Amino acid sequence: MEPRTTPSPSGESAPKTPFHKVVTASLIGTTIEWYDFFLYGAAAALVFNVVFFPESDPLVGTMLAFSTYAVGFVARPLGGVVFGHYGDRIGRKQLLVLSLLLMGGATFAIGLLPTYAAIGVGAPLLLTLLRVIQGFALGGEWGGAVLLVAEHGKPGNRGFWASWPQAGVPCGNLLATAVLAVLAVVMTDEAFLDWGWRIPFLLSGVLVFIGLWIRLAVTESEVFKDASRKARKSQGPERAPILDVLRHHWRETLVAMGVRLAENVSYYVVTAFILVYATQQAGLANEAVLNAVLIASAVHLVTIPAWGALSDVMGRRPVIAFGAVGMSLWAFAFFPLIDQGTFGSVTLAATIGLILHGAMYGPQAAFFSELFSTRVRYSGASIGYQLASIVAGGLAPLIATALLASFGSSLPISVYVAAVGVVTVVAVTWSRETRGTDLAAVPKGGDTDPDLDS
Repeated sequence: MEPRTTPSPSGESAPKTPFHKVVTASLIGTTIEWYDFFLYGAAAALVFNVVFFPESDPLVGTMLAFSTYAVGFVARPLGGVVFGHYGDRIGRKQLLVLSLLLMGGATFAIGLLPTYAAIGVGAPLLLTLLRVIQGFALGGEWGGAVLLVAEHGKPGNRGFWASWPQAGVPCGNLLATAVLAVLAVVMTDEAFLDWGWRIPFLLSGVLVFIGLWIRLAVTESEVFKDASRKARKSQGPERAPILDVLRHHWRETLVAMGVRLAENVSYYVVTAFILVYATQQAGLANEAVLNAVLIASAVHLVTIPAWGALSDVMGRRPVIAFGAVGMSLWAFAFFPLIDQGTFGSVTLAATIGLILHGAMYGPQAAFFSELFSTRVRYSGASIGYQLASIVAGGLAPLIATALLASFGSSLPISVYVAAVGVVTVVAVTWSRETRGTDLAAVPKGGDTDPDLDS
């Protein structure tokens, strides 16, 4: 049977990709990208403070390692702007292929870097440069991956299907943590610090080829093609998408940033800072903490689509608000559980934390997609998503480490997580419900038809 074809923007016919392949391509691609990104975070907590900052005391070395970690988040908005601009102009697919190549190449290169002992200060400088490239690539990845699914899908179950690229986050974390956990079992600490830490980074080269093979087979969505045809027929010069976002979608951008805040901060406290706190304060072995995060990430993977599906029934806002309130409260139980110093208590702390995080993260892809019109959707969703990452996830491990060093207590960190939870609840309250929105009908100003609100 011949594959069904649809006209391309240029008038040519191209096979229409089956929806399940679109979802698979987005999920696998984001899994690989987040594997690369999270691998750096885990290595910053466990290895880089020794390999690239050996002359500092352990806590200061960790803070310096997390500083290079944060640089990747600073680069993400720039990636969001650049990839968003061209993604709104020429399509989602080409930019997703480029983001995968950039991320994979940078991660592979980290595995080849000389250490501080070999070349001195040049080692952390090169590490920082590669981290910037990682952040730039990831800044363009998220928007394209979720929009590819959201624009191919239907309004009634968009929350569920658009959450699958989101599930690439725990998949990537699961994969990165699993590789590190295996190495922790089969290698001595000395061998891991000497050369074993390079293996997971070099493995990225193989994963990128797999991701490219799958992504290259995906076609653009009809929603984007129709918008492109209309744009070419309209009179007058077309402005850069970023200008339209700032002029017509500034409210939606602020909403997206506020919604991201608690989700992003809590995630990196639960998955990255936990490696520092549980090992240095609670005295657990690296292997035990990695296994705890591994189990929590597996649960997280299952719950993200479940929360996305629930948002198709209840609406995006109530599900996200529940997660923000729940995480604000759980922050005060999270660290006391870890302080018990058992594998079970650390696993419980991380698992409940990620379940609550999933309530904020699962509906997010559909929610952000529904806030913006098609011709600026890549730019708007990416900018709102990535700008928040600078002050949220990028600084969260660093702020948490600094608070611990300054106060010698986890309570200020819990207050910090709860405070950003309040900001997210305010942002959700300020926004409109978008469930059921027709993506082709979102007008220039971003407000959806009031009849679509629940």
